[in-house]
Amino acid sequence: MKHKRTWDVIIVGGGHAGIEGALISSFLGVNVLIITMDRSALGRMSCNPAIGGLAKGQMVREIDVLGGAMARFADFAGIQFKVLNKTKGRAVWSPRAQVDKRVYENRVLGAVSKSKVSVLSGEVVSIDINEYRVSGVVLRSGQFIKTKTVIITSGTFLKGVIHIGERKVLAGRMGEERSEGLTESLVSLGFRSGRLKTGTPPRLKKGSINWKKTSLAYGDKNPVPFSYYSNEFNPPNEPCHTIKTNPDVHDIISDNVGRSPLFSGDIGGKGPRYCPSIEDKVHRFSDRKSHGLFLEPEWKNSDQIYLNGFSTSLPEDVQLSALRRIPGLESVEFFRPGYAIEYDYFPPSQLKASLESKDISGLFFAGQMNGTSGYEEAAAQGLLCGINAVSVIQNADPLVLSRSSSYIGVMVDDLITKDTLEPYRMFTSRAEYRLMLRFSNTSDRLYETSLDRCLLPKTMLLKLKKVLGAKEEILQGLDFSVKPDEILSDTPMKQPLPAKELVKRPGVSLFDLPKRFLKRALDFPGWLGEDLLFDVESSVKYHGYIKRHLKDIEKMKKNEMLTVSDIVDYRSIPGLSKEAVEKLSSVRPETLGQAMRISGITPADASVLLINILK
Repeated sequence: MKHKRTWDVIIVGGGHAGIEGALISSFLGVNVLIITMDRSALGRMSCNPAIGGLAKGQMVREIDVLGGAMARFADFAGIQFKVLNKTKGRAVWSPRAQVDKRVYENRVLGAVSKSKVSVLSGEVVSIDINEYRVSGVVLRSGQFIKTKTVIITSGTFLKGVIHIGERKVLAGRMGEERSEGLTESLVSLGFRSGRLKTGTPPRLKKGSINWKKTSLAYGDKNPVPFSYYSNEFNPPNEPCHTIKTNPDVHDIISDNVGRSPLFSGDIGGKGPRYCPSIEDKVHRFSDRKSHGLFLEPEWKNSDQIYLNGFSTSLPEDVQLSALRRIPGLESVEFFRPGYAIEYDYFPPSQLKASLESKDISGLFFAGQMNGTSGYEEAAAQGLLCGINAVSVIQNADPLVLSRSSSYIGVMVDDLITKDTLEPYRMFTSRAEYRLMLRFSNTSDRLYETSLDRCLLPKTMLLKLKKVLGAKEEILQGLDFSVKPDEILSDTPMKQPLPAKELVKRPGVSLFDLPKRFLKRALDFPGWLGEDLLFDVESSVKYHGYIKRHLKDIEKMKKNEMLTVSDIVDYRSIPGLSKEAVEKLSSVRPETLGQAMRISGITPADASVLLINILK
């Protein structure tokens, strides 16, 4: 049975990547269809009840400035906001929000229903190709639907297997059917696939916890939102609670580690190194006497508590036995035990920097399909795929974000050039220019991109333009002299000093200056005015380092964007190492910059390649 209509964009899957891809494509004026196995699960927060975190918070801000919706959803549903890493340098400060899952998911459903995006319940089992271009999708029912582009955002559903000790359940998530057939279809088209693993902790019954034995953990007193859309921002500050494991807990886990499918060999897929299971932590860090855990409500006044830090695939009885040795959890009961899930993914070196397939025009992959983990990583990829799917339809140049412009650019470049042997998670340490990628200067970095691509409504673009104008005005106005009796800090001053020089001093803040000189910031809502001043202060304090970064970037640009032909025969280039020939032939980089960052490519290989490109 054929579907007569031809869609511009079909999104396979309705998770965070799918939602962003659908909403931005629709905003850009094309017709969009989401095909999902469960339309009630659109935007579901299947794991932790939080948005943002280290480096992830920066990406959520970037999603916001590039026309995405995650930041607005999080601000509306947030029940606690906190900027992490404040004891360290400003380059690594990262916003995070504890959110009400139910409110978040309802907000997503509302946004989709108010948009022009159509939703169809069904399961895509194969992609139809005509002359190396996407032409349609086939559902399990046999229905064929025509389309110009396809974005696959299948999460953990591709041949998903849940592991709880020795027990295996064929599922995409707990209680949800897995997808079968799509992997085989893509492999038949020439794609390479692999297996990865991720995990989730138990959900605890609130009433079974002795809360008097836990410690309170609140958010910031003066919270900062993710979205520039947020005007008056006064969210609740619901507390989380903390507890710690102990040697007794570790002994139980160690005694039963052979029953974990991670250690018994039942799981073949590689798990995330930087978000290990509790049995992995106990095994790898045997000298540690305790590990911190967070008790997080899944929604406001929730009876269901997410035990952050205790991801596991141990048998349910072992999980319970271990947890009941922790003060406060002596009588704990489960809503659901922790589990691991193994699923298919497709090494993203098969994609261009636009996240479009190198071999099939109009076919895009996003999210865990590409080996990433996390809502934020998925949403960022979905957004980029949506923008570039429209570019394919309009025969326009794709949007490619550089490593110096955004964390999204860092992530995509890492994915397409490096081996994805484990689930990829974004960290500030992955960005060599992280001092320039602060969460507070996102508008500076990406405003022009949104303006050129028309990714935001005019009112939002105007607001961002005003913010940028105010920053520049304040920065240029810092040449005034400050008298010793005008400074609000205890810094010693014998004579008047230019404000710009004064702010460079350790312990002196822009907020210590007389308020009359900073009145331009008062034109904005409270949080945004402070955010604006904070970023100007960061620019002043780190001016020397930023200047050096800019010089490095200019040097890199000279050869970074030199185009590498997609039909070059690397075996014919004399002087390349055997590993370089293999890696370059597999990845097929689009630019010299990408080639230089491929795992195993030495500076000598890069020099040989540069000489051949220049020829």
